[in-house]
Amino acid sequence: MQWINRPNLDFRGFSGTVVAGSIAPGDPVVVMGSGRQSRVKEIVTFDGAQQRAATGDAVTLTLEDEIDISRGDLLVTPQARAEFADQFAATLVWMKEESLIPGRSYWLKVGTRTVSATVTALKYRIDVDSGAHLAARALASSEIGFCNISTATPVAFDPYAANRDTGGFILIDRFTQETAAAGMIAFALRRASNIHWQDSTITPRQRAELKAQQAAIVWFTGLSGAGKSTIANRLEQKLVALGCHTMLLDGDNVRHGLNRDLGFTDADRVENIRRVAEAARLMAEAGLVSICAFISPFRADRQMARDIAAPHPFIEVFVDTPIDECIRRDPKGLYAKARAGAIPNFTGIDSPYEPPETPEIRLNTTDSDPEALCDRLVAELRQRHILA
Repeated sequence: MQWINRPNLDFRGFSGTVVAGSIAPGDPVVVMGSGRQSRVKEIVTFDGAQQRAATGDAVTLTLEDEIDISRGDLLVTPQARAEFADQFAATLVWMKEESLIPGRSYWLKVGTRTVSATVTALKYRIDVDSGAHLAARALASSEIGFCNISTATPVAFDPYAANRDTGGFILIDRFTQETAAAGMIAFALRRASNIHWQDSTITPRQRAELKAQQAAIVWFTGLSGAGKSTIANRLEQKLVALGCHTMLLDGDNVRHGLNRDLGFTDADRVENIRRVAEAARLMAEAGLVSICAFISPFRADRQMARDIAAPHPFIEVFVDTPIDECIRRDPKGLYAKARAGAIPNFTGIDSPYEPPETPEIRLNTTDSDPEALCDRLVAELRQRHILA
């Protein structure tokens, strides 16, 4: 469904292209996902009403019943329903210069529907010359791989082998809007339909109201040595003194437990942030103000954390300390080790840091001490009604 055609109150049509089979007035149709059913009343084209439309025809359908249909929905016949899932396996052709790293979030466009999606696992890379399946943790530009993909909401599709229009898709970079990859869906991952969300009677808002506060996630980002942990720790002290219920998640601390299996490759950094964001969201659902202090060097990963946190307030705090000052401080001696080659993939030395473009709060540690910066943060939280 490409768009809803409603030029006046007396006409409501559904415009799109027939991508498989044919349709005629009187035929039953089903909206994939909602399962709502009706029958075709009329087929309207620029040449007038038609008695049948076939593959490739661009038409507007009117239905006998008033049912809810939105742009991106797929209309099918009851006997030829498409797949409907939020996880599937696919072959992917990577197009960006920056490598594909599982865990990153993209826009996925299949047919006329666009949803948020993540490559959850790269199963293998395909050698284009031999067809051999090769172990891989990332895909470089022009490489082909077989992967698992998860979407934020279920989508309707067919395997690409059955229908290229409903089985082909593209991934779009969320920041640049560039096409990142083209893909072909192989099959749905059935485990998706076996897992159901269990609703809780007590809501996150009720839990927060018991504490006389609003749940939120305060996310500190910046280079190693910028002062994130120092400021985050002092902020928590101030909030607790005000009677606020908090939880502090620190980058080093979580690697002793939750993320002890992760290293510092780009792929591991993505997974590190994903896990922490999920943990922070659970803290927010408990009604807490979750304070997170992580280098989190990539914009895409911080956006992923923000998406995971929704609908809870997500306040990105950029501790903006110049790299030269961080190297001068070097409280843990990490920069010296990294420059000597003892620590590979160290942010700011041989791994990039992408500073936030529009953080909610920017802190400069070179002209203010942690106490003054924390007072400013408390004032900001009051202004945003996080604190009573």
